Amino acid sequence: MKIVEILLVEDNEADAFLMQEVFQESSYRNKVNVVANGLEAMEFLHRKGSYENAPRPDIILLDLNLPKKDGRAVLEEVKGDPNLKAIPVIVLTTSESEEDVKKSYDSHANCYITKPMELDQTYRIVQVIQDFWFGMVRFPKVSE
Repeated sequence: MKIVEILLVEDNEADAFLMQEVFQESSYRNKVNVVANGLEAMEFLHRKGSYENAPRPDIILLDLNLPKKDGRAVLEEVKGDPNLKAIPVIVLTTSESEEDVKKSYDSHANCYITKPMELDQTYRIVQVIQDFWFGMVRFPKVSE
């Protein structure tokens, strides 16, 4: 079974740690790569600077409210790049704004999830993400 490469773009260290822990307990083989802002996300995706050997993520979990480069701008840049647009982007944010939901889908987010407040809900969301995106979805082959 292939290791699923996950790019988690999250500036809150506690949230990033929790997501890493929950994914680590998964029955799916995965590696969570974490960056703390939108600029780092784009460097990772374009393999620039200290990310020159970064793996191509199979999926991106993206917070919207990020320092340096907003998650909304990251989403637009990813979905506007022919080399990156096939990577599923799951917006995972605290924002419940209807405007953020609409703009995210208008920018071609694959789904929008409001971060849960309860630990058991976090486990459930991660399980659903894994079962659907890692267990059911078929992705196109990508040449690196």
